[in-house]
Amino acid sequence: MSAEGGKKAILAALAANAGIAVAKFVGAAITGSASLLAEAVHSCADTGNEALLLLGQSRAAKDADELHQFGYGRNRYFYSFVVALVLFTLGAMYGVYEGVHKIQHPAELESPLVAIVILGIAAVLEGFSFRTAIRESQQLRGNRTWWQFIRHTRSPELPVVLLEDTGALIGLLIALAGVGLTMLTDNPVFDGIGTLGIGLLLGIIAVILVVEMKSLLIGEGATPAEYEKIRGALVDGHRIDRVIHLRTEYLGPEELMVAAKVAVAPGLDIAAIAAAIDEAEARVRAAVPVVRLMYLEPDLYRASMAGQS
Repeated sequence: MSAEGGKKAILAALAANAGIAVAKFVGAAITGSASLLAEAVHSCADTGNEALLLLGQSRAAKDADELHQFGYGRNRYFYSFVVALVLFTLGAMYGVYEGVHKIQHPAELESPLVAIVILGIAAVLEGFSFRTAIRESQQLRGNRTWWQFIRHTRSPELPVVLLEDTGALIGLLIALAGVGLTMLTDNPVFDGIGTLGIGLLLGIIAVILVVEMKSLLIGEGATPAEYEKIRGALVDGHRIDRVIHLRTEYLGPEELMVAAKVAVAPGLDIAAIAAAIDEAEARVRAAVPVVRLMYLEPDLYRASMAGQS
C-alpha cells in the first residue's frame, strides 16, 4: 500500500517539478530575478530527487541473495537520505549563496510581471503535486498529526514528497513577496532577501529529512502500537504464557523482522512446542501484516529472567 501510494505521489511530483523548473528558468532569464532563479534550482533539485526516489524503489525490489540475505529493502531509506543531502547541497546552499550575493550586489528586475505569472503557474502545479501526496498519505497517517506521520512513519517517500512540496509552496510565497516588494519599492535588495529566505527554508527541511532518514537507515523497530500487537499475539495463555524478550527491526518499509524468546508451559513435548510456535507466528502475521521474518526461541521462564523484555 505505501509503496504504491508513494510511487503515485513521486510521479505526480516529478511531472510537476519538471514543468515548473523549465518555466522558472525561462522566467529567471527574462526577468533577472534571483528569487526566481533560486526557485528554478530548487525545482531542478526536486525533479532529480523524485528520480532518485524511484530508483530507490526499483533497487529495493531486488530479491535477497547470498550477500544481502535480508534483501535490499533499505535501498529506499538510502536513496531518501541521498535526496535530503541533495536538497541541502544543491538547493539550500545555492539559495543562501545567491541571496547573499544579490543583497550585496543588487540588480534591477526586468519584466517583473512575467515572474509573478510564472510563480502563479508554479503554485498551481505544486498544489497538484501536494494534493496527490496528501491523498496518498491519508490512509497511512491514520489518526496521527502530519508532523507525527513525518516523524514516525517507516515509509520514506511520502514524507520526503510532502516536505518537498510544502517547502516549494512556501518558497513560492517567499519568491512572490521578494518580487512584489521589489516592484513596489523599486529596491532589488528585496529580491535578494527573498532568495536568502528560500535557501534557509530549504536548509531547515533538508536537516529534518537528514535526521529522519538517518534514523530509518540505521534501523528502527516496530511502532509502539505494532509492538504491543506483536507481544499480545505471541501469547496464547495456554502453551505460550509470556514473552521473555522481544526485538524488532524494519528491513524496509514493508518488511518487519521479529526476534523473540517466549516462555512455554513446562512439560510440553517437542511436537507441541513446534505447533505452539507455528501458531504464534500465524497470529503475529495476522495482527501485523508487515512482519516478514520471524525468529522465535522457546524457553522455560525463570525468576532470573524477570528483568528482561
